[in-house]
Amino acid sequence: MPIEVKDKEEFVELSKNASECKVKKNKDGTKLKLRSGRYMYTLKLESAEAEEFLPKLGCPTVQI
Repeated sequence: MPIEVKDKEEFVELSKNASECKVKKNKDGTKLKLRSGRYMYTLKLESAEAEEFLPKLGCPTVQI
């Protein structure tokens, strides 16, 4: 089961150890998924907020 993270700063820290970040855009918003060695972490944001947030991540991003 994925672990949902509510804090953006914690998500940025987790992204430094992640192998990739998947970005899934829905009509309701955007979901960011981090894949680390053991867990998958998710963060839900509004679409505009996610566009500003993506450059802060420390892993390669993949659009789904």
